[in-house]
Amino acid sequence: MDETDILKERKERILAYMESEGYVPIKRRDMRAMLSVPQEDREKFENLINELIAEGRVFETKKGKLASPKDLQMATGTFIGHARGFGFVTPDAGGEDIFIPASETMGAMQKDRVLYKMLHKAEKGKKADGVIVRILERGQQRIVGTFEAGSKGYGFVVADDKKIAKDIFISRENTKGAVTGHKVVVEITDYGEDRRNPEGKVIEILGHINDPGVDILSVIRRYELAVEFPEEVYAEIEHLGTEVAEADKKGREDLRDLLTITIDGADAKDLDDAVSLKRLGNGNFELGVHIADVSHYVRENTALDKEAYARGTSVYLVDRVIPMLPHKLSNGICSLNPHVDRLALSCLMEVNGRGEVVSHRILESVINSDYRMTYTAVREILEDGTPALLEQYAEILPMLEDMEELRQILGEKRRKRGSVNFDLPESKIILDENGKPIDIKPYEKSIATNMIEEFMLVCNETIAENSFWQEMPFMYRSHQEPDEDKLEKMEQFLRGFGYYLRKKDGEIHPRELQKVLQKAEETDEERIITRMVLRSMMQARYTAENGGHFGLAAKYYCHFTSPIRRYPDLEIHRMIKKMLHGELDEKASVYYRRKMPDWAKHCSKQERVAEDAERDTDALKKVEFMEDKVGQIYEGIISGVTNWGIYVELPNTIEGMVALSQMDDDYYEFDEKKMLVFGKRTKKSYRLGDKVVVSVAKVDRMMGTIDFAFAEENEDFQE
Repeated sequence: MDETDILKERKERILAYMESEGYVPIKRRDMRAMLSVPQEDREKFENLINELIAEGRVFETKKGKLASPKDLQMATGTFIGHARGFGFVTPDAGGEDIFIPASETMGAMQKDRVLYKMLHKAEKGKKADGVIVRILERGQQRIVGTFEAGSKGYGFVVADDKKIAKDIFISRENTKGAVTGHKVVVEITDYGEDRRNPEGKVIEILGHINDPGVDILSVIRRYELAVEFPEEVYAEIEHLGTEVAEADKKGREDLRDLLTITIDGADAKDLDDAVSLKRLGNGNFELGVHIADVSHYVRENTALDKEAYARGTSVYLVDRVIPMLPHKLSNGICSLNPHVDRLALSCLMEVNGRGEVVSHRILESVINSDYRMTYTAVREILEDGTPALLEQYAEILPMLEDMEELRQILGEKRRKRGSVNFDLPESKIILDENGKPIDIKPYEKSIATNMIEEFMLVCNETIAENSFWQEMPFMYRSHQEPDEDKLEKMEQFLRGFGYYLRKKDGEIHPRELQKVLQKAEETDEERIITRMVLRSMMQARYTAENGGHFGLAAKYYCHFTSPIRRYPDLEIHRMIKKMLHGELDEKASVYYRRKMPDWAKHCSKQERVAEDAERDTDALKKVEFMEDKVGQIYEGIISGVTNWGIYVELPNTIEGMVALSQMDDDYYEFDEKKMLVFGKRTKKSYRLGDKVVVSVAKVDRMMGTIDFAFAEENEDFQE
């Protein structure tokens, strides 16, 4: 037994003792004696104990005894801060967050891994609360924020992340010449304590807060998004051609004569899915979903593959795309551009009149897309019958009409089984050449966007089910049903609007949520109901085991259709191709099954990072857009109520807050049960979903806030 094995065995024995029934806190020397640790190994033993303490798996009491955190009702988790100083801990073991008062954070900062002790369990709508016992690992070493100079040469940095409650002190020698208003990156040198601010040094000045592009660059630095690719990646693709080599086409099924089109947004450059459709002799459809064979060019364990895995996903910021793959692949040889040969992984599905996939084939193919269609053009052809477009695309008109028929069949099948459609408007932010927002409006959704959505959904389900029954190593897209606490809060909220959920054996079927959303359609509260139901849902994630997809009411689901921009799709392509080529023997299967859970966890994490960065850049531009709108009047809908303010959302998706402290016509209180704010004297109330008229009172770009004030309803508001 080598030294590593000896240490591992001792670690396991320490933890086994800590978890045993007869366990009592024990001194270090008694633990050494119990494990018969020789004198020459004493230092290694001490390091082992300190390692377990740092991991939060062993706790040292004030009297120096080793104790089990579990025995002392302690556990580990991640700290989530709040601008007001308090915070929450998300337990490693899962479950509801634990509230931590500002006085009990022990100086913990956003994303720190902590050991905490629960004081009170959750009951009657009140969150569980606790205290931080120890900070195990700091979550952030670098902070992005705005520099504010002091009078004697020192300064403070106000973090962009409002969950970091304390400003970071910068001594005179560590300012790097920053002046008030500079966006900077700070490296923390001292995390401070409860009553002392953290300290740091400026390591990069990004520019002034008002300089074009600095706001987005700040988000990129804050989330540590990799913009440039390493030199070794460019070296690997240096000799990659712009056309598919003849040798690469061999052994593939030739589908170049199959009428095939892509349908995307007008500004899309990475076209990773193409579709085809034809009627069969038995009246069924043959739907072809052809996906760019990215795995042919991104080989396992290359520098290109490692970089793609590290990124996990492309990031779509408001003014740019940070791609998972270099443009030579994403916009070039992998993109299914029209009139050029491309390698694909195709799924050909026979679909009957009830939307059931009665048979399918998955194959490596060569395709040649005939038309590069846009959502707008397809909508105008099918809905408006625009003469010029009907003439231009006469060759594919019959196929488009069949596609529209199949879209309705597939949508009806999903509706019947209870699939939930969340139709919340997304923002389309239009910028000028300097990155300044000049218009914000909801994204257009149409039968064309829904058509591609339906085709991709049925393909993803077919691939997932096929892989499940093949028992191959795989990465599923899983979505759990809401947990009990969230479900209870949602039910209480819905009852306030007169909506009721029917449960069976304490469980809810997604069909019940679908009924609520359908009932709310075209009502004033539709957007609020949809958002509340969505917030009550668990987050979908990647898993190595099939967990089904609650929201889609699907037994099997995965992401197969976007390998240019998502690493899970790329990994799925590899597994399928290995299966097709007979390369998934027992040894390979064992290897990939062992690796897949970690890969799934990493990809889920990177997806969250991308979503947060995208949301933050949208929020920045929304605030900037409203800067010159102070005093203007708008009609909106109440989207949130709290004990500090009323949130109002405008038709263009911009949200601001009316602070209760600024409502001087009465003293207003928040009723959490009824989810409304009411005046004590006038009994005037504001509840979720109410239509209101507001004026823009204040916009603070540094704080990222938009303040509204209620206006008189007869005042003219902006359309």
